[in-house]
Amino acid sequence: MKNKLTNIAAIAILVSGSFIACTSPAQKVEDAKEDVTEAKQDLAIAQEEYQNDIDSYRVQTAARIAENEKSIIEFKARIATEKKEAREDYNKKLEALESKNNDMKKSMDDYKAEGKEKWETFKTEFSRDMDELGKAFKDLTVKNVDAKKTSK
Repeated sequence: MKNKLTNIAAIAILVSGSFIACTSPAQKVEDAKEDVTEAKQDLAIAQEEYQNDIDSYRVQTAARIAENEKSIIEFKARIATEKKEAREDYNKKLEALESKNNDMKKSMDDYKAEGKEKWETFKTEFSRDMDELGKAFKDLTVKNVDAKKTSK
C-alpha cells in the first residue's frame, strides 16, 4: 500500500510539473515575436556597425590616396632639375605609381557592400596593396635623395 501511494504521488508530481512547464500556444507565439524583434534589432546594429566600418575605412584610404597624390606632385617638382635621362626614368616610375594610386581610388569608390566576409577580404587585400604602394613611393623618394647625395 505504501508503495502504491509513493508511486501515485510521484506520478502526480510529474504530471503537475509537466503542466506547469508547458506554455500555451499563445505564449509560444509571443515568445517567438520577441525573439524575432530582438534578432531584427541585433541585425540592424550589426549592419550599422558594418556600414560605419566601411565609411571609416573609406575616409582613411581617401587620406592615404591624397597623400600619395601630394607626394607625386612634390616629387615631380623635385625631379624637374634632374638630367633628362634621370627625369624620364623617374617620370615613368611616377606614371606607374600614379596609375596604381588611381586604380586604388577607383577600386575603393566602386566597392559595393556585399557582406561582412567579402568586406573583410576586400579590406585586407586593399590594405596590403596600399602598404605596397606607400612603400614604392618611399623607395622612389629615398633613391632620389640618395642619387642627389652621390652626384654632388
